[in-house]
Amino acid sequence: MSAPLRHRWLTVAGTAAALALVVTGCTSNAPQDTPDEGTAPAAVPGTENDEPGDTVTIGFSAPAADHGWMGAITRAAVAEADKYEDVELVQAEATNDVNLQISQIEQFINDGVDAIVLLPFDGAALTEVAHQAMEAGIVVVNVDREFDDPNAARTTVLGDNYGMGVSAGAYICEQFGDQGDAKVAEIAGIDSLPLTQDRSQGFADALSECGLEVSNRVAADFTVQGGEAAAANLLQAAPELDAIWNHDDDQGVGVMAAIENAGRDEFIMVGGAGSKNVMESIKADDSVLKATVVYPSTQAADGVKLARLLVQQKAMSDLVEVEVPRTVQLYAPVVTKANVDEYLPTAFES
Repeated sequence: MSAPLRHRWLTVAGTAAALALVVTGCTSNAPQDTPDEGTAPAAVPGTENDEPGDTVTIGFSAPAADHGWMGAITRAAVAEADKYEDVELVQAEATNDVNLQISQIEQFINDGVDAIVLLPFDGAALTEVAHQAMEAGIVVVNVDREFDDPNAARTTVLGDNYGMGVSAGAYICEQFGDQGDAKVAEIAGIDSLPLTQDRSQGFADALSECGLEVSNRVAADFTVQGGEAAAANLLQAAPELDAIWNHDDDQGVGVMAAIENAGRDEFIMVGGAGSKNVMESIKADDSVLKATVVYPSTQAADGVKLARLLVQQKAMSDLVEVEVPRTVQLYAPVVTKANVDEYLPTAFES
């Protein structure tokens, strides 16, 4: 790049959960070994897509790692970039300040990066500056929290928020579908975010299929403190429950603390996102936690991989289509004691 690249922050690619990337399988036909936690395996050439090409400078911006899932997102993105000698990742300081994040993207535009992988704190607020980047000829990959306008990004990588709700609701229906009077509660994340709204809608839709509905609902904020406060309020308001779906395993640490403090155990709980501590609890079968719904923390890593392909004008080799898709959406499976060993290697630390 001819323009100087400023605002570089070095981060340590710490614990990188095994990167079960959807697009990894799509860009290489060679078998992939599962990496040990804490390692970033080098890319193994399997097709022309994996061979080094022109250097791709990617600007990366994400919210502050104030909970485990967000930290895992950033670590996975850094680890993925480290696999490629032709990728230079320029990482902006993680922030929950919308105005600061906008200024970071403006800096990337001024610096003339080739691509921007952006997980916005607020998708709507970052839409305009993402448009500006696209208009400047920069490839933008939107991750997780969608822009208001899909044209603000070349490609969007998403978890399945609606599908998370459906998966959680379907699991509870399997347990209580024959009990029309079952009391089901919901502990949501940040209500103002579309992703939370989608999760709640999917949950309600799935419950309705077996004649159930949410009887008590509170919202937290994806933090341990927020989860504990919201759960305490919920448990006080609902003296008897059969099931709870908690949207986020990070805030679930606080939710579990509130449950233990209240001495409650008459219900089952389903988590969300897929943290290691929740999966270990499910495996041990020693608490109300009986299942969680995975929300992959590999989305930004997928974004880095796709940004490289787009800038180098490559396609996903396992597809007939000659262009990278506009949208890549990852699946939201339910993890229970029966299948937890399959998902533990890719779980993140809360």
